[in-house]
Amino acid sequence: MSYTGPEFDSPAPRRPRRGAMTVAVAALVPGALLGWLVYEAVGDTGGPGSARADAKTPSTAQASPSPSSPSSANPTASSTSTSTSTGNEPAPAPSAAGPLTGKVVVIDPGHNPHNFQHTAEINRKVDIGTNWKECDTTGTATNAGYTEAEFTLDVARRLRAILQEQGATVKLTQNGDRTYGPCIDERARIGNEAQADAAVSIHADGSGPGNRGFHVILPASVHAGAADTRPIVAPSRDLGERIAGSFVRVTGSAPADYVGGGTGLVTRQDLGGLNLSTVPKVFIECGNMRDSKDAALLISGAWRQKAAQGISDGITSFLRQ
Repeated sequence: MSYTGPEFDSPAPRRPRRGAMTVAVAALVPGALLGWLVYEAVGDTGGPGSARADAKTPSTAQASPSPSSPSSANPTASSTSTSTSTGNEPAPAPSAAGPLTGKVVVIDPGHNPHNFQHTAEINRKVDIGTNWKECDTTGTATNAGYTEAEFTLDVARRLRAILQEQGATVKLTQNGDRTYGPCIDERARIGNEAQADAAVSIHADGSGPGNRGFHVILPASVHAGAADTRPIVAPSRDLGERIAGSFVRVTGSAPADYVGGGTGLVTRQDLGGLNLSTVPKVFIECGNMRDSKDAALLISGAWRQKAAQGISDGITSFLRQ
């Protein structure tokens, strides 16, 4: 993710939570430590399927096309990809019955592979309640040119397939079928209009080399202009904690070592996708594209499948409580 803005806010103090949440949070700490040990053991190899994931700081690099980058016309293409997606194929129908039957999930693949061709459009400012920000950004990329937009779209498609197998109705904010965007205010509006039971925005960070780990971004309590997150702060934290715990368990990744104090959770008030949401919503930064060890994981189709599964398990836990 490459949105710029104020520094991260400190996570809001937690209120006493019911037993199920206590178990979820308690499980995150030992799970994170175990994940970190696994990560350190395999991270140096950078091989496909090795465990590890992300984070994105307020100041990050923008992506630019690279000859070594998989074609932006086929966002799922990668030399290590295991995706069977062919592009803008119709979404498969949800299962007739499953544990998530009747639930609606909106998945927001961050950025767009074609944003770099539409700089004037994505630089247009939109109101996010607290201030005005660019419609969208190009996102970041690995040093070899694999873009964040390609990564997020691939993970989103994998996540959609997993959730639909469980009966959920899943909507993507974009599926590589738009010339740019959508703008951050429209991304939030898509989730609101769908009356989503949960919404997740997928990103990868562009922090400095050596910074590693994933983090989940939670909405701060914001009440300004068109933004009022107060009703969704608590359920969004619940959703975010469950995703963080599942992400550790499934991917073996550790929480970011450069933001969030080792919790894997960060609260922000400067992201329009969260400020304008009226449904429970979080962002997840799955890994740091500018770190070579994290990048080796992010380009792996096998690891992206684990990332999708980890996010799905957290969503499922949230929706079935």
